[in-house]
Amino acid sequence: MVQYQMFELSFPCDNPFGEVTGQFTDEAGITTTVRGFAAADNMVKVRFYPAVCGKYTYEVSGEVTDSGSVICKPAAENTGVHGIVRACGTHFRYDDGTWFYPFGTTVYALVHQEKTLVDRTMKTLEQAPFNKVRMCVFPKHYDYNHNEPELFAFEKKEDGKFDVECPCFAFFEELERRITELDGMGIQCDLILFHPYDRWGFANLTMEEAKTYLDYLIRRLSAFPNVWWSLANEFDLMKYTQEEWEEIAAFVAGQDVFHHLLSNHNCIEFWDFDNRDTTHVCLQIKSCDEVSGFINKYGKPLMVDECCYEGNIAYEWGNISAFEMVNRFWIATVQGGYCTHGETYLSDDGILWWSRGGILKGESAKRIAFLKEIIYALPGPLTYCGFEFSRDRYDEIREHPEKAENDFWRAVASVPWERAKGAMLSGKEYAGCVGDEAYLKYLERKCAAVTQFHLSENHSYDVALIDVWNMTRKKVMTGVSGTVTVTLPGKEGTAVLALRR
Repeated sequence: MVQYQMFELSFPCDNPFGEVTGQFTDEAGITTTVRGFAAADNMVKVRFYPAVCGKYTYEVSGEVTDSGSVICKPAAENTGVHGIVRACGTHFRYDDGTWFYPFGTTVYALVHQEKTLVDRTMKTLEQAPFNKVRMCVFPKHYDYNHNEPELFAFEKKEDGKFDVECPCFAFFEELERRITELDGMGIQCDLILFHPYDRWGFANLTMEEAKTYLDYLIRRLSAFPNVWWSLANEFDLMKYTQEEWEEIAAFVAGQDVFHHLLSNHNCIEFWDFDNRDTTHVCLQIKSCDEVSGFINKYGKPLMVDECCYEGNIAYEWGNISAFEMVNRFWIATVQGGYCTHGETYLSDDGILWWSRGGILKGESAKRIAFLKEIIYALPGPLTYCGFEFSRDRYDEIREHPEKAENDFWRAVASVPWERAKGAMLSGKEYAGCVGDEAYLKYLERKCAAVTQFHLSENHSYDVALIDVWNMTRKKVMTGVSGTVTVTLPGKEGTAVLALRR
């Protein structure tokens, strides 16, 4: 057994769908109980995720029995093995304490393509900057994705309908193989459990059927260190009520004894991110301007998991420019949030990355890699340090105009909230910091020739000018402190980075 890596026990069993449990007890006397699952060839498997090193004793009971002990060795250094990613304040951290900064992409139907295409996608991901992939358990029926998969999560009954009581072992073996492959590349698998784009009936499972499916899935996959649970893609387009979604969230969180990250993705109506089982915020939004406000509101890490796609299809959500994709990444990141890439370029073979994978055709990925390099070189995660015009501040000035700092704030508070918010966002400053160790300011589409940079007066800093499109970084000041004026090139896509000396 190796720390942070899945450990598996396997047994032949006459009744593999019967109940089997495994209890693992560490040297501190802490016991974790996991439930076994039926696998191919009349086998039952019991899987465990060891977070601490040392000796474990285990006892398997139910349809099969076994007991023994095993030593958990430390994860080898410099192997990229860090454990499960958790929410840590408004950011993410692995179990070993290493910060995780998500730079994601979306390939919805990745595992439902022919093997050669999936292999090609994996090869592309191996060379790409992305460390998180959004993908579905169920196949997708939508424009540019009408292929019939070879395997499904369930076997079919004689009437041709899928039977949630009969998981397709070959499908789950392939899904696991790809999740394991992603893990070897340091990529988190953000696994989407439901979605509305369906022609097979998976979007219409009853609650009882949904729980049967989820029960098996969680027994089988929860010991994988690189899995996140995404309840749905565009949950608000599906038939389940809010109460039923909350029941599903509670079920997933309750069955997963290793407590993986869990969230839910919207089309229009946001999920309730105050939900007790929800670990982080997941948004589909076109504008990333309000990222810092949402982080403040929920006090959880925030993923903009869909900010439109770089591409050229007819749909407005799938034809933003490469520069605009990069722009939205920078805007979200500097505010202390995280963003997800997607690509929808038309091609002769009809294979679009966002749905089926293949190869990347756009220009944003290499610029996202440049941003990723900058962020991972910082001494810690960014938090927003620009001015946040909150609803509370608006209400306060509206009720007590004399508390306004100046006539401008008084005027802002005199108009309806939506207009006030729009006025403030139009002039929002995108500035993040790592305490007083580093400051990062992004000018997005502004073409200013100068900008002020507000640094700590207690330390000295070196200041660099960054071109986010041309991927250049040039030191322009050394040993400065306090409020400094930085000369800019007067073009879009400029950032300024100050690092403490």
